[in-house]
Amino acid sequence: MSINDATPQDWDRLKKEHPAIEIDSKMQEAHDSIDNVSDGSTASYYELPDHASELQHLISHKNMNAQMGEIFRSCYRYGIASHSDQLRDAKKIKFYIEAEIERLETWSK
Repeated sequence: MSINDATPQDWDRLKKEHPAIEIDSKMQEAHDSIDNVSDGSTASYYELPDHASELQHLISHKNMNAQMGEIFRSCYRYGIASHSDQLRDAKKIKFYIEAEIERLETWSK
């Protein structure tokens, strides 16, 4: 049977077998509390805090752990620090992201 052949009785039967999910007050409250929704062009989570004047301020503001801080620093200075070319920075980022993934998989359960 195709969708075009469905009768009103078929639709009623399907509606009873597969009712729509009703949103309860807790689900609505959770949805309404989300304030970091993006329209694709801008979002509040991209705005810099007023007090931030250097990278460490952003790391502290976002409460990043050591791994995420190192990744953030390495991405920011990618290939421009005299002691670290792009390949070294890329390897450093990979090392720290793998450590963060392991931490999450092992300790965040």
